[in-house]
Amino acid sequence: MIDWSVMKDLLVIKKLEQIVGKWFGVDLIYTDHYGRIQSEVLKPDHKFYSQLFSLQMKSPHGPQSLQQDIERAVEYFEEHKVANAIIPSSFAGVDIYVSEVVSDGEVLGYVFAFPFITQAWTNEQMQTYVKQMVEGGANEVDVKFYAEKVFKLPPAQVDYLKELVQVVGEEFSSFHHEISKRDERISELNSELGTKFRYHNMIGKSKAMQKIYHLLDKIKTSEATIMIQGENGTGKELVAKAIHFGSPRKDAVFLAVNCSAFNDNLLDSELFGHVKGAFTGAVKDKKGFFEMANGGTLFLDEIGDTSLAMQVKLLRVLQEGTFLPVGSAQPRKVNVRVIAATNKPLKEMIARGEFREDLYYRINVINVNLPPLRERFEDIPFLMEYFLEKQCAEMGHPTKQFSKKCIEKMLDYKWPGNVRELQNEVERLVVLAGEDKIITPDLLSARITDSLEANAGTPSGLKGINTNGTLKDALEELERMMIREGLKRTNFNKSKLAKELGVSRAGLIMKVEKYELDKRKKAAGEE
Repeated sequence: MIDWSVMKDLLVIKKLEQIVGKWFGVDLIYTDHYGRIQSEVLKPDHKFYSQLFSLQMKSPHGPQSLQQDIERAVEYFEEHKVANAIIPSSFAGVDIYVSEVVSDGEVLGYVFAFPFITQAWTNEQMQTYVKQMVEGGANEVDVKFYAEKVFKLPPAQVDYLKELVQVVGEEFSSFHHEISKRDERISELNSELGTKFRYHNMIGKSKAMQKIYHLLDKIKTSEATIMIQGENGTGKELVAKAIHFGSPRKDAVFLAVNCSAFNDNLLDSELFGHVKGAFTGAVKDKKGFFEMANGGTLFLDEIGDTSLAMQVKLLRVLQEGTFLPVGSAQPRKVNVRVIAATNKPLKEMIARGEFREDLYYRINVINVNLPPLRERFEDIPFLMEYFLEKQCAEMGHPTKQFSKKCIEKMLDYKWPGNVRELQNEVERLVVLAGEDKIITPDLLSARITDSLEANAGTPSGLKGINTNGTLKDALEELERMMIREGLKRTNFNKSKLAKELGVSRAGLIMKVEKYELDKRKKAAGEE
């Protein structure tokens, strides 16, 4: 997607705007490929080159007329697949010249030249134009005065205008292409360095999280519908926010709704709104989340908990961009990017007839699968430190420290509640530690100590070996766990552990490298 906030301020674009304005008395308007205005013509203090356009935009219905003209033009381009065209405006004898902004075969937006009036403008058309403007709320005397003085372009100047507008579109395309190449290279270098442990408010240096970050970098400028899957507490809403605030919609609203928090009737009203009198208690019209998020992003959490009837309505708004508020017969149109999330196995639900297959494929264009915390062991120390500093700062305490034994116990725990459980535990520890600088293991929650005691006698991690699959896979898993636990037990003394395991030190080192266990020394806080 094109960054219009940067593009419209380019010096060459400003110069071309001045040339078009002074030579032809025409203003340039920029929109994205949906027809959303990206230039500053809607600002009250904007200075127009065309006095007639200025009068239109200051009248009560002027901006609405402009938006309707733009929507008609975009629909024309989508239907006829043209690169540029002259489109009649809603005002008599006034035309709009429109040119696409295209990069790598993708339409990024449009450049509009408006109002565009030729020598063929008759006196009858001018009178009709004045009448339309006055009906829209403009001052009749001013409209007549400027209508008589307006630029009326001969065919040769119309051709020049077209060429200049096309040049503006080409400048946008060229600069966007260069910016995209630069950003791609920066992203590649960042990935190569492997030092990006944070992404927006997400934290993690594990390979699993690095893959997530790399995927988010690829999709953040896309308008594709995204499905985030993962267990409770893995940070699905954080991912949704990262996608939104990294996208061209970042300045628009981000709304999140938990679909499982409402019954079907209430969810219908919350998502799509209702009109006055739709049901008992509907004393006035109410906008739903889709309408409130227009132009922005709507995060539908726990979409797997919606009923089949609700799924039909969601499919319609996703495919057509239209919906019916409860109690209304008039459909409304919205432009919302939807990000869905669930912790449920939707494919199994489809097989059982509990989830619509067509909706699944509509929301699952891009899939982001978040790993549970137990599968990103090396991220736990980073998260512990982050939550510790955050909680201490919020409570006004000097930053505390975890004792070595406390770290060991927290690393041994499986964290079934994922990141959310870890955050809550750290916050609890800070509170219980009071004025003490060191957080000791006796403050840990009973669920953690009880879980660790239940596994006492067996090295942490050796329980629950996966017996599915091949014997080779099971043996490698056992070998990896034994080496990991041995390294912790011997304080990472590889010579000592090699003797215990009956292997050579060189052989042990090769296996440590194979299973990427050397980093665990830092993870366990042993260095």
